Amino acid sequence: MSNDSRAAGDRSPSAAARVAFAFWITLVGTTVPTPLYPLYEREFGFSSLTVTLVYAVYALGVVVGLLVFGRLSDQIGRRPVIIVALVLSVAADAVFLAAVDLAMIVVGRVIAGLSAALIIGAATAALAELINPRHPKRAATVAIFANLGGLATGTLLAGVVADVAPDPLRLPWIVVLVLAVVAIIMMWRVPETLAQRSPLTLRLQRFHVPPNIRGAFIRAAITAGAGFAALGVLTAVSGLFLGMVLHETSHILAGLVVFLAFAGAAFGQLLTRVLSSRTALACACAGLIVSAGLLAYSMWMAMLATLMVGAAITGLAAGVAVGDGIATITTKAAPERRAEAVSTFFAILFAMLGLPVVGVGLLIQVIGLRPAGEVFSAVVAVLALVVLLSLVRGGSTRSKPRTAG
Repeated sequence: MSNDSRAAGDRSPSAAARVAFAFWITLVGTTVPTPLYPLYEREFGFSSLTVTLVYAVYALGVVVGLLVFGRLSDQIGRRPVIIVALVLSVAADAVFLAAVDLAMIVVGRVIAGLSAALIIGAATAALAELINPRHPKRAATVAIFANLGGLATGTLLAGVVADVAPDPLRLPWIVVLVLAVVAIIMMWRVPETLAQRSPLTLRLQRFHVPPNIRGAFIRAAITAGAGFAALGVLTAVSGLFLGMVLHETSHILAGLVVFLAFAGAAFGQLLTRVLSSRTALACACAGLIVSAGLLAYSMWMAMLATLMVGAAITGLAAGVAVGDGIATITTKAAPERRAEAVSTFFAILFAMLGLPVVGVGLLIQVIGLRPAGEVFSAVVAVLALVVLLSLVRGGSTRSKPRTAG
């Protein structure tokens, strides 16, 4: 078979759809526990601090996986890495399905984090190679919605199944596990798209930011990091807030709050196609400030409506900031430095997704859930305001006319 015929076969819509499904179901499995945390808390008798620690363990697994295995698909191929990610996803689902104590939940979250880390890079690259290169935005769109769409769907799926099922801590995992096995079977018919492979080396990838984009990278990372921190806290404690403060026991409702946030993030990344970099980041900062105010108000007044609106705006703003950061890296960084810069960017985001959650968990123990949420919202708003002021200052400096002399 010639290279041209192989490439044409590789770009079949069926193959791209199979990879997108594998990407989607792996990320679905990572957010299934979100609406179930209150149930686990009662079942195994642990505290809200433990819930936040469990969530942070997942983010840590993603960060370590990105730094150690981020370039693995460049070395052994896209298809085998995606299949390994799916196998790890099935393993994580099985651990949760059989969970009888907190230790098993922690193990399941670590495995889920590694599965997400493996598939993020491999599936994104595979989609770019499977989908016609004359339409690069199409591949990016599919990858975005498979990634963030999976995160959004997992919470809602678990919430719906948990509310209608006789065994809410088991049936959601059975559904996701079966779909992940189906994805493995489907991947066997997907051709490998990587033409040239490099030697296998597993080592910690160093953080690197190209000097020519350092300022833009830092601003995007701070803004997107603040947004991801808010998404992480929403994911970890929204179910606790609904149950403890609003006395809402619906798992669907708990899943819907996080669904709105991640769905907003998916659509937010698309806005960067029609906005300039500076405008996109300024809008993201303004959105985070507004959403932080809404989330703080919902905590203070114990209001569900503002919580849901705030979650959607938080996701939208975070998505715009992420899209701006990725666009900056892919358009301005040297090709040989892009992989390092992308890995550094996402390592920062996932660190921000997990670490602040632990701080909020500690605050909850000291001052309570609602005050902790208000303090955290204020921190997010301050971070966004700092970036917004730097953008305004930078714009004013460039707008001044040059003087002779």
